[in-house]
Formats: sequence, structure tokens, C-alpha cells
Amino acid sequence: MNRDQVLDRISARKTPWDMLIIGGGATGVGIAIDAASRGYQVLLVERSDFGKGSSSRSTKLIHGGVRYLQQGNLSLVMEALKERGILRRNAPHLVHDLAFVVPNYDWWEAPFYGVGLKVYDLLAGKYGFGASRLLSVEETLERIPTLKMEGLRGGVLYYDGQFDDARLLIHMVRTAAGQGAAALNYMLVKALTRNDSGFVNGAVCVDLESGAEYTVAAKVVINATGPFCDHIRRLDRPDVPPMIAPSQGIHVVLNGSFLAGDSAMMVPRTSDGRVMFAIPWHGRTLVGTTDTPIEGAALEPIPFEEEVDFILETAGQYLNQKPGREDVLSVFAGIRPLVSMGDSKNTAALSRDHTIHISDSGLVTIAGGKWTTYRKMAEDCVDYAATLAGLETRPCVTEHLNIHGFHSQAERFGELRFYGSDAPAIEALAETDPGLGAKLHPQLACRAAEVVWAVREEMARTVEDFLSRRTRSLLLNAQAAVEAAPRVATIMAGEIGRSPAWAEAQVRAFCTLARSYRLEELAAIWRTGTTVGEPAASPPPTN
Repeated sequence: MNRDQVLDRISARKTPWDMLIIGGGATGVGIAIDAASRGYQVLLVERSDFGKGSSSRSTKLIHGGVRYLQQGNLSLVMEALKERGILRRNAPHLVHDLAFVVPNYDWWEAPFYGVGLKVYDLLAGKYGFGASRLLSVEETLERIPTLKMEGLRGGVLYYDGQFDDARLLIHMVRTAAGQGAAALNYMLVKALTRNDSGFVNGAVCVDLESGAEYTVAAKVVINATGPFCDHIRRLDRPDVPPMIAPSQGIHVVLNGSFLAGDSAMMVPRTSDGRVMFAIPWHGRTLVGTTDTPIEGAALEPIPFEEEVDFILETAGQYLNQKPGREDVLSVFAGIRPLVSMGDSKNTAALSRDHTIHISDSGLVTIAGGKWTTYRKMAEDCVDYAATLAGLETRPCVTEHLNIHGFHSQAERFGELRFYGSDAPAIEALAETDPGLGAKLHPQLACRAAEVVWAVREEMARTVEDFLSRRTRSLLLNAQAAVEAAPRVATIMAGEIGRSPAWAEAQVRAFCTLARSYRLEELAAIWRTGTTVGEPAASPPPTN
């Protein structure tokens, strides 16, 4: 994952790539892994950083989807449960079991949800994470001591999977690179190119760091840009009707004391018809999510005031200590790339199945789906794309392909366990200089050595890349991340060869971005009606 080397590969390429993939989220990177592991020549480009959009803003769960079971979408649930098991096997350093408790306050909830979750177990089959069962009041409180006791009748226990979405994505990019794919962030697709017959045969790309343009030829172009796929489709055909019905979901992050213990809580039906989760994550409590239809997707979506209030109010109905705005360490929003179903205004009811569309000019677009099923989505897409491009048919091998960093006992690495087999190298790096072993902030777990590692090995190019996605500092404690930004910028400037002015610009840009993650700043924005502003897809100038 050396950016200069990837640019050199693009410049030196004399023949078309087998596949050009646009979009560096879970779907696009999953396709790159699948295609490269089959032996195809693959280039992936992302206009911002890997995972900048939806793929770093999930509920941090690898799950079959209890809500889809309620909707009767058994095929999606079964597919997701199978993929959940495959991903835990292929990435044990990043995916692990998590116990969930459904608290019961009405007499009918235990039998109703108990039966439903037994069906969930049966659908999982050999890919199950553990058997569900009914809990007594005492067992329920032992699992979640901070539950509201008044009226509590017991609970239902079941198991699902948890992960760190952005860290998994970065390891997936490294997996794709290890299979021979070329992947590049901060590379904007400016236009699509066509052959004499009018079929799409590549793209004009702009390196947002240098401004240099590259005309990339490919046998097939795949649009995997999630909420932004209609933008790429309009490069193909300006009058194309929209495919995406975007929906916004937010999460709030609280102190870990709000959900004491190692179990998560699932509220199966909130007042807006969604499932709400409260889960332990990196020592904090993450609560979400909402489902708010929006007009269009933004690269940096802003939480709405009513969404924050809804999450806090709903959590307060179940937790002994009702969280208030003053308890929020960070709040973040993400966009679901839901495929439109006619004139439906209820995005919560739209299917999470994925759709593959091939335009008259041969542009392949994949949309919809969910994090858990990224591997199967990629398999389906590569099958179609290879046929369209006239490539030699080769079987998918990703079902048994380990994700970069695979380590079956990564917990031995403590705070570095999410790096898996890379952890010893980071520890060794920290030992070369006392300053590299120091924490970046007392309230954050990351150390200075991780900044160096992120630049050298994970293509981190900005302070935001590191504090938001290579580590999750911005999401875990926005104020602490702001305070850590100057130190991160100084280290990155030294590694990338940038000036002090670049470092100062990076800190200013990050502090502006962090306003939409800090509730105090957001409250002022809501009150005055001002906006944070849409950040550029590119890093600041490289001087």
C-alpha cells in the first residue's frame, strides 16, 4: 500500500486492466479482493479515503439481521448468517462473538422474541455463534447491570458478531493488494471513456494530491460507490433515473459505564419501527440507529437534532442512568445506499438485498446490500463483470481466503489486537523511540507508532485518515481527537515529507470536520442554522 508505487503502476500500464473498480468502501474493496484472487488484473480508485463513506459508519455488527427476520426476508437472513460465519473464520482478529440481551418488560415478549431467536439459530445452522435462551431477571441484570429494573420480567439471550468496520476495511485493502490488485485513495473519476461502439472502456482519473490526470483503460468498469453510485451513472448517461433512495442513520457514543458488562442490548422495536442496539465498543457504549430519508447523500453527513434526541430518549427508557446530551462523547452519521422501490417514502421498509445493474454501454453498477454480505456481493459482481468483459472463467476463492492480519489469538496483543499479525511489527516500531511508544492522548488508546505505521503501511494521507479510520479516535472521543490532532499532524508531516504549514492546515481541517461529531458544536449549528460545510474529497495541498 505504497501510494507512489501504485501511481507508477498506473503510469507504466500499457494494456487495459481487466477490471476498473470505482469506490473504496466494503463493496468495492470486496470486489477487488475477489477479482484479484481469481487472477484478474484489477485497479481500484477511491475519490477520498478508503471507507470515508458508509463503510466506516455502521453499527459495528456482523449480523444476520434480526429485523429482516421480522420482515420475513429469510433468504437475506440465511445468506447474512452464513457470511457472518465465514468472516469470523477468515478474520478472527477483527470479528468476534457478542452476547445480546433483549430485555423483557411485558408478559408476551419472552415467548415472542424467544421463538423468533430460536428460528434465527436454526437459520444459522453450522454457522451459529451460540444458542439463544431465556434469562431470568437475575441473569438479565447480571449480563447488563445498568438496565432499568422497574417492571423487568427477564430477557432473551442470543449471539451475533461484532467488528471494527474501518479497520476491517483497511485490512481488506491490504488483502486485495496482497493478491495483486492496485488500490489508490484520493483518485477522482472525472469522466468515463468509450470505444468506437459506444461501450465504456475506462475512465479519466485525477490524482487529487498532485492534480495529474490519468486515462485508465479497462475491459469492464464497475461502479461500487454506494450512496454516490447515481453520480457515476450520470457520467455514463446524464438523464439516467436515480437508483438510490438514501437514508441516514446516526449513532451516539457514551462512556462505557452506561452499559456495564460485556453484553449488548437489543431493543427489537422502537417508536420509529427500527431495531435499536446499545453495544460495548472499544471501552465505550455505542447506541444506534435511526432511519431518516434524505434528499441526497453527502460525503460528511450531519446528524439531525431530532435523531440525537430520539436515540438518547429511547436509550433512557431502558437504562438505569438516562443519558443526556452532556454524556455524548461523539456522534456520527452514515448514509445507507438503499435501492429505490418505486415511490416508497419509508426507507426502513426497503430491502437490504443487493442489486447489480448493467447499462446499455456496459457500465456495471452494484448497489444495496449490507456490510455482512460484502463477500457474496463481490462474488456475484465479479461473475457478471468477467462474463461481460469476456474474461476467462475462474472460480471464486474468497470463502476460504484469510483477511490480512489473520491471527487466531490476537487478544494477546492487547490494545493492538485489531492489527492482528501486524501488531508485533508496531510494537517493535514503538521500541525504536520512546516517543513512538507514548499515547497520543490520555483518553485515547492509540500510540504515536501507529501514526507511522498508518502512513508507511496503510496509505494514510491526512490527519483525518488516521484519527477517524486507521484508529477510531474521532468516533470514540471527538474532543480528545481534536486535542491529539497537532501531534498526529507533526508525525505525519515528517513521514510524508510535508512542511509545518501543511501540518497546521491539516489540524485546522480536522478541527472543522470534528465540529459535526461534537454535540456542543452541533447544538450551536442547529441553533443558528449554519452548516459545517461539505469537506473536499482531497487532502490539503501537498506543500
